[in-house]
Amino acid sequence: MARADKAASVAEITEEFRSSSAAVLTEYRGLTVGQLKKLRRSLGEDTTYAVVKNTLTKIAAKDAGVEGFDSLLAGPTAIAFIKGDAVAAAKALDTFAKESPLLVIKGGIMDGKILSPDDIKKLAKLESREVLLSKVAGAANAALAMAAALFQAPLSQAARTFDAFRAEGGAAKETPATAPVAVVEEVVADVTEEVTEVAEATEEASAESVEETTEVADAAEESSEG
Repeated sequence: MARADKAASVAEITEEFRSSSAAVLTEYRGLTVGQLKKLRRSLGEDTTYAVVKNTLTKIAAKDAGVEGFDSLLAGPTAIAFIKGDAVAAAKALDTFAKESPLLVIKGGIMDGKILSPDDIKKLAKLESREVLLSKVAGAANAALAMAAALFQAPLSQAARTFDAFRAEGGAAKETPATAPVAVVEEVVADVTEEVTEVAEATEEASAESVEETTEVADAAEESSEG
């Protein structure tokens, strides 16, 4: 490879390291071209899977400020440069490695921390960002639906009460001045009770979402620290 081509390759790999949130080093010895294409498709558009030269990658890693896995750069090496959800990419790599044992996950780096093969397997077991967001949104929607139903109930009750009052002639049992007041007081009491229930339900749903997100964050941190 000409010197200019080497310089261009180093610059390209350096930029990949700098623009990626994570990178996973693999050995692909024995995989066919078709299998490599399948792997690239499974990783999605936010991850670039590139076959690299070890000597040039060592230089590029140094230029990008990445340290700690020079020893992994031996044998046929390909790197998954992850710019999207690291959990989703780890899942794809782990799944493919189980189906095609010739793909060997050697390690990686995420947020400046070196990951062992076991760390990447742990990362693959976490829930993806899309799943977490879906759960949080589901909890929020459930709380809103509950609130809407609870607020609607007192309004319907008030309408039925006023209709009943009018049907009975209004003053049959109470005076025109006091009857509406009594009805309003009853509705206000009902609404106050229902609002309290909504607040408690919403707080509980939010607490569960925060707790779940915290657990995932802790698991990700533990997997990163090894």
